Amino acid sequence: MTEVVEGGSTGSSASGAKGAGKSAANAKHSGEARTVKASAKSQPVYPSNGLAVERVYTTEGTHPYDEVDWERRDVVMTNWRDGSINFEQRGVEFPVSWSVNAANIVTTKYFRGAVGTSQREWSLKQLINRVVHTYRTAGEEYGYFRSAQDAEVFEHELTWMLLHQVFSFNSPVWFNVGTTSPQQVSACFILAVDDKMDSILNWYREEGLIFKGGSGAGLNLSRIRSSKELLSSGGTASGPVSFMRGADASAGTIKSGGATRRAAKMVVLDIDHPDIVEFVETKAREEDKIRVLRDAGFDMDLGGADITSVQYQNANNSVRVSDEFMRAVEEGGQFGLRARTTHEVIETVDAKGLFNKVAKAAWECADPGIQYDDTINDWHTNPESGRITASNPCSEYMSLDNTSCNLASLNLMKFLGEGNSFDSEKFVQAVELIITAMDISICFADFPTESIGINTRAYRQLGIGYANLGALLMASGLAYDSDAGRAMAGAITSLMTGTAYRRSAELAGVVGPYDGFARNAEGHARVMRKHAAANDSVRFFHETDKSVLAHATAEWAKCLKIGADNGWRNAQASVLAPTGTIGLMMDCDTTGIEPDLALVKFKKLVGGGSMQIVNQTVPRALKALGYQQEQIEAIVEFIGEHGHVQDAPGLRPEHYDVFDCAMGARAIRAMGHVRMMAATQPFLSGAISKTVNLPESATVEDIADVYYQGWKLGLKALAVYRDNCKVGQPLSAGKGAKQDAVATPEAAPVVEYHPVRRRLPKSRPSQTVSFAVGGAEGYLTAGSYPDDGLGEVFLKLGKQGSTLAGVMDAFSIAISIALQHGVPLETYVSKFTNMRFEPAGLTDDPDIRMAQSIVDYIFRRLALDYLPFDTRSALGIYTAEERSRQLDTGSYAPTSETEDDLEALAQSVPVTERKPQVTAEVKSDVHSSTELLESIIGVSADAPLCMNCGTKMRPAGSCFVCEGCGSTSGCS
Repeated sequence: MTEVVEGGSTGSSASGAKGAGKSAANAKHSGEARTVKASAKSQPVYPSNGLAVERVYTTEGTHPYDEVDWERRDVVMTNWRDGSINFEQRGVEFPVSWSVNAANIVTTKYFRGAVGTSQREWSLKQLINRVVHTYRTAGEEYGYFRSAQDAEVFEHELTWMLLHQVFSFNSPVWFNVGTTSPQQVSACFILAVDDKMDSILNWYREEGLIFKGGSGAGLNLSRIRSSKELLSSGGTASGPVSFMRGADASAGTIKSGGATRRAAKMVVLDIDHPDIVEFVETKAREEDKIRVLRDAGFDMDLGGADITSVQYQNANNSVRVSDEFMRAVEEGGQFGLRARTTHEVIETVDAKGLFNKVAKAAWECADPGIQYDDTINDWHTNPESGRITASNPCSEYMSLDNTSCNLASLNLMKFLGEGNSFDSEKFVQAVELIITAMDISICFADFPTESIGINTRAYRQLGIGYANLGALLMASGLAYDSDAGRAMAGAITSLMTGTAYRRSAELAGVVGPYDGFARNAEGHARVMRKHAAANDSVRFFHETDKSVLAHATAEWAKCLKIGADNGWRNAQASVLAPTGTIGLMMDCDTTGIEPDLALVKFKKLVGGGSMQIVNQTVPRALKALGYQQEQIEAIVEFIGEHGHVQDAPGLRPEHYDVFDCAMGARAIRAMGHVRMMAATQPFLSGAISKTVNLPESATVEDIADVYYQGWKLGLKALAVYRDNCKVGQPLSAGKGAKQDAVATPEAAPVVEYHPVRRRLPKSRPSQTVSFAVGGAEGYLTAGSYPDDGLGEVFLKLGKQGSTLAGVMDAFSIAISIALQHGVPLETYVSKFTNMRFEPAGLTDDPDIRMAQSIVDYIFRRLALDYLPFDTRSALGIYTAEERSRQLDTGSYAPTSETEDDLEALAQSVPVTERKPQVTAEVKSDVHSSTELLESIIGVSADAPLCMNCGTKMRPAGSCFVCEGCGSTSGCS
């Protein structure tokens, strides 16, 4: 733990050479790092009021590297599409505890030096030393530590936490710190552009420099006058959307030639800009173009040869809405669009109509997202310095124009102890150390432009956050979409930010508050009080979150007290970032604030090959819920086979939601994601990088409601993605068939086939089933052809003449006509099972004990009655008798063997101990957890292919991350 002695003057730099003070243990390992670029030209400065750093994780006299076992590995990365080797480095050194994925990603992404040369890093020790030594040296030079001994403890503690994957800095730190390259440490940038051609051209240049360094940038184009306004020369302005084309082309070019990742950018436009409709519909129109070109045979997938012909694909677009506009939407009123130069209203529109256009465009192509301007600026610590108008590409960093933010994220699972208690004290100590290191980095960091450097040093924005929240909640036996889960998440987030700002106030007493503090002292203190008040309103549910909340309350009290005396060192302290690549580096099961992707994961093996494995969080969660070892083994085995917990043997239905994931049979509903964001947002300086996923069946109204509820719940920003709304996703059989059709010779005759209705005879067999789902009662009547094929369905639900009864009648007629035209029942079963809506829950059917909706129940019942066993089995639908048989014999399939035969067979089988970890060899066409999940659930995950290695990526916040090589689609 670190402590601060009150009083004393701020530290200053003096000229001279680097000081000594390393212990023998430290000196033993310091030579293992590459030659580090000297970051300073000063003697160490140790003020009397400097930080006194206590040991938390390390042992005096023992270097952290000596406490772990190390091994050499070969890292060979191949492109699964053609088997070619795209990276190879043999004999790299990592701790035995690090996974193959983590070692591969660090080796390929973060080791510096040309491959095959002596300058190339080959050990994790070298990488950590390169970064940590730079931080320690700068901390000593700028007067952060009380003594050389404290600086050494700081170095050892930071090394231990990085070595044991307790936290990670953002990627630019690993790319640049301690190298001969510019010391760019920030992942997130916000730029500014004015209504002048010089400023617009400078925007292109500044973005290019930021992309080159492996980071992303965002900006607001609302200062640029609209296409409905005149220029001083008398002509008409072209508007901001026209200038977006040039920036998009620039980003696409740098993305193709960059060495670290594709360009990431955000473009924001205010809702009152006269060109707002053109901006909103821009990407939707381009998506229409993509569909036409795809159907004409062009390769329009993400990374395809022809996708570059389409514009605006390299940026995330967001609309900035005001409370005035949202109230007009609520009330059905009018809203004025204002000229940029005179601010007078030049057009009045229907607010709800405009809002629906935003939702419709997002429904069509996932853009634009939405940002809530008044909420953002109500939590702004620097209101006297200007408004917050934009964000970084992933929408978690929101601050002044021409600023940047460096990020770091904690691995929450590292603080979950025995008995599922959260170690608040160690968490506080870790946050203290990380915030100190992050603030030190601003002292030596380089910035892509002079204005960004000046403003970042003046306001010192930081972005501490976390990963593995989803895994932590599941391991604790808490459902992600539950009040208890949200309370735990809110308490942890409050503790993190309260500690960060308390440490920031302490740093202000050592090295001074940020330069812009005096001007914004009242505004900054007001936001601190708002955070503390939000903390007081959190309701606890268990002893664990009660304890975390008590620690958070104490931290906020100290933050306010120390800040009143010292001010604060940092204008901002916390965000929730995607944690894509660094999440893989830390071996996290879940990224950022996200729930688990799926219960079954893809895992690489040492020496090559791969397997599927049930998340180890699952057995821990089952134990926390009170299940016995035998029950845990049976449930885990079921999950390994089916990929979900629905109907798992011995698992109580009330515990199903603990294992709900982002995808699969029990996907978390959209508002579950929104409510989790709302539970943590009041405790963050910035915002949250997260995309709310909706099913393909979601409507424009559904998306409009998500955007509206985000405003009502106090979020700062929100993005959505509807399944299959974009063409740019992996190839499918349907696409291949289309391409084959294009290649057909023109002379070949075209034969069109039309389905023919096969009507049922006047007299036909039928059966009627009464049912109850979640308390709602109904009747299902199914009529068959004489040769035993289902031909019609009648549903009686609700009172005669009611809306529900009428809708179900229409639904029955539509299904019946389709069945008679040859649509297989199997198709309907695969589409409608697992559809979730109320009423849902327990049924009175012994074969189907739980249903996620009435439609889910109906098609499960029809499958059991009319589909053959093999077909049902592929869909995971079994009778109660078949499930019982599986528990007794290990197989669902009916058998002709007699009981004597079975008894003799059981006696002949040797008994082996069953392990809770279920693994299986992965199919040869599966290369990531996302593809593995798709193979289980049978539907597309809508994730793009990695541009580097071709593996399918998985979601990470509002971006995607590749599990194969660590590449991301954004700025984590």
